[in-house]
Amino acid sequence: MQLALEPDPRSETLRRLQALLVQRFGRIERAAVEWRRPEWVLVQGVIGARTKSEISNAATDRLLKRYGSWEPVADAPLEELQNELYTQTYPNIAAERLKGSLARLIELRDAVDLSHLAEMETLEAMRWLERLPGVGRKIAAGVMNASTLNRRAIVLDGHHRRILQRMGLVPPQASTDRAFDAIMPAIPGEWNGGDFDEHHLLIKKLGQTFCRPAAPNCSNCLALSLCSTGLERVGDS
Repeated sequence: MQLALEPDPRSETLRRLQALLVQRFGRIERAAVEWRRPEWVLVQGVIGARTKSEISNAATDRLLKRYGSWEPVADAPLEELQNELYTQTYPNIAAERLKGSLARLIELRDAVDLSHLAEMETLEAMRWLERLPGVGRKIAAGVMNASTLNRRAIVLDGHHRRILQRMGLVPPQASTDRAFDAIMPAIPGEWNGGDFDEHHLLIKKLGQTFCRPAAPNCSNCLALSLCSTGLERVGDS
């Protein structure tokens, strides 16, 4: 006889954390449909390193307005793209990665078209995306979750990964790939793609306000009761 697996205790921690986040920051509405096309989400992710989302959103819209579609962006001179991406933290790197990822996508699909991902399992689709230059686990998960594909895939940026590590929900020093593999089994089963997206965006707010990279405000953090690192720091103070 096969014994039933015990529930992952981290799932209840995530439920309690989500309730606290909503209480503190409020609910977050999903982006408009034009910002949720898979190709748009891909471009925004590729150019968005170390740049605020609203700035990368504007840059992505600016590219699409100038070039009309994504195929001409792939053909644009590198210097021209670098100038277009002047608002990004690393415009030169952003332009190189964008040209590389779009060019490779055109090689594979004859167009900047990700419609085939809808027919693939989530992890299979993410691995397919990770074949594109400049696309790692964070961007691949973003395309699958934050787009109209609406899959159950958690997006782990630096804030999210840091908080999971401090809370003891994933191994210390885990890479994004390892953290993703570690936390996915703990995500509450009743959460849908929209819940995943909202959770990520709320966690990001937590990382920008209380659980900062340096000098975290543990004593006033809404998640203190759930955080092993925070409780230890407050206890030592």
